[in-house]
Amino acid sequence: MLLNGVEIINLTPHAVNLILSTGTLTIPSEGLTRCSQQDVLVGNIAGIDITETSYGEVQGLPEPRENTYYIVSRLVLNACRDRNDLLVPNQLERNEAGHIVGARSLARN
Repeated sequence: MLLNGVEIINLTPHAVNLILSTGTLTIPSEGLTRCSQQDVLVGNIAGIDITETSYGEVQGLPEPRENTYYIVSRLVLNACRDRNDLLVPNQLERNEAGHIVGARSLARN
């Protein structure tokens, strides 16, 4: 999505609704970036497997481009602290049922 000469690309699996003073801006998903994940079985409690999860390499993240920002998960943001072009939804708004309906801002590291 191009906004005032800046491209914002949503790489989460769902649309991001930004609640702005001028109304709601919906940024559709344009792909998916995630961290690889490995689960290791570490035990069992009352018949329920207990695992530990470790996260590895980021997958599907494009190289930085001028005037371009990517909306990603907080996990990807934390894995790529050297990148200044990654953003996450912030100041989340919820409905009466507790479901997230939008964000009032985007945040970076």
